[in-house]
Amino acid sequence: MKMRVKRLDHLQIAAPPGCEEAAREFYGGILGLQEIEKPEPLRSRGGCWFSCGSQQLHLGVEQDFRPAKKAHPAFVAADLDELRNELSARGIKVVEDASIPGVRRFFAEDPWGNRLEFVEQHRESA
Repeated sequence: MKMRVKRLDHLQIAAPPGCEEAAREFYGGILGLQEIEKPEPLRSRGGCWFSCGSQQLHLGVEQDFRPAKKAHPAFVAADLDELRNELSARGIKVVEDASIPGVRRFFAEDPWGNRLEFVEQHRESA
């Protein structure tokens, strides 16, 4: 069968109205993602966008927001230990997980309770 999908372009995470400044501090300041300008027709909807390697993370405003507790993005960290320490120092709970052999990872939440995964090593491709 021909592969029709080439790659992931972006991932959208929901957040509550008025989230933009906290998003910039967390995703831009702490995680180090670069904010990118949203297209003019979408700016009135709120939220903000960030680049993450060749993909993008879109933070979209949801009026009746509820945090995602299961579905989540997994970010590859340049230095997993340093990031874990930074998050912990800022009072962000870090949950270690060693359930996948050969993969160092932990989970944390963004300012609104969305689940995030941070990994240092990926599994080998099959």
